[in-house]
Amino acid sequence: MPPVTRAKKRDEYYRDRRRRKVCSFCADKTDQIDYKEVNRLRRYLSERAKIEPRRKTGTCAQHQRQLSVALKRARIVALLPYAPQHLRP
Repeated sequence: MPPVTRAKKRDEYYRDRRRRKVCSFCADKTDQIDYKEVNRLRRYLSERAKIEPRRKTGTCAQHQRQLSVALKRARIVALLPYAPQHLRP
């Protein structure tokens, strides 16, 4: 077995470390998330109409809580779908 070089070890170490995503609401300095901004909220739904987790979207904890409330309110008022069958392609 050939010896492992330093460069290869370094590449293996940094392969798993990814850059932290920045909360888009913090970047825009948004205080409240409005449930009527359907186009913005739709980005945080999966193709199965589920709310995306923080690790995937990069939102901070405070804004993720506000986001889930806003998404649920938009669903209640029928601005967003509950089920994937109601999504438009």
